[in-house]
Amino acid sequence: MTTLNSLRERARAPTGRELASIPWLRFLEADERGRVAAQLQVVEVEPGVLLCRIGRPASYWFGLIDGLLKMSNDTVDGTPITFTGVPPGAWFGEGTLLKRESYRYNIEALRRSTVAGIPLETFHELLERSIGFNRFVLNQLNERLGQFIAAREIDRLDQPDARVARNLAALFNPVLYPGVGELLRITQQELAYLVGLSRQRVNEALRTLQSGGYIRIDYGGVRVLDLPGLRQYVRGARPAPPSPSVHEADR
Repeated sequence: MTTLNSLRERARAPTGRELASIPWLRFLEADERGRVAAQLQVVEVEPGVLLCRIGRPASYWFGLIDGLLKMSNDTVDGTPITFTGVPPGAWFGEGTLLKRESYRYNIEALRRSTVAGIPLETFHELLERSIGFNRFVLNQLNERLGQFIAAREIDRLDQPDARVARNLAALFNPVLYPGVGELLRITQQELAYLVGLSRQRVNEALRTLQSGGYIRIDYGGVRVLDLPGLRQYVRGARPAPPSPSVHEADR
C-alpha cells in the first residue's frame, strides 16, 4: 500500500505551468511568492491511494493540479459516505490545519492525479504574514461551509436526480474549484462513486438534466449550461427550461 512517506519520496518541484494553476499564489507579495514556490512539492497519486486518512495528523496543505479526488468517511456501521468530489484547482483541509488536528475524513484518488502541497508550518506562516492569503483562506472556509450545509439538506432527500444535480453544482463551484471552468472532465462511473448511485441511474439523471437545458453531456465530461438553474433544481425550485434553441443532442 502506498504511504504518505512513499509519496514524499517521489515528490518533485512544480513546473511553471503547475505553479500558474495554483490560485492563491497570486495573492502573495513577489518575494513571498518566490519563497513559497520553492517549498511547494508535487506528486503523482495513483487511483485508490489515500492522500489523507482518518486519524492521521495533518502535516501538509494539499491542492489538486489535475485528476479527481473523493472526500469520504465511514458511518458507525461501517458504511462509506461521500462528502464531495474534489476537482482540479481545489485546495482543501485548511480547517484541519488551522486547528492542528488529525483528519476526520479520507481523501482518495479516483483516477491518476497530480497533487501539490506545502508544509503545515509554511501554511501557518502565510496566515501570520499575508493579508491576501488570509482572505483567500477565509473565502474558502465560507464557501465550503455553504457547500456542506447544502449537501446535508440534499442528502435527506430520496431524489436521485437532485443528488446528481447537487454534486454537479458543487463540482462547478468557481470559488472552491477555479480549475474546472465550464467543462468538468469526469466519467459517469466516477460521478456514480461520488453520488452513491449506479452508473445507469447517473446516466438517466444526466439525460434528465440535459433535456432541461442545465447541462450538456460532452465527450469525456459534462458541460454546465445553466449553473444558477442547476442550483435551483437542487433546492427543488426547478425553473422553467430554457427555449428549445439551446437544447443539444446527446454526444
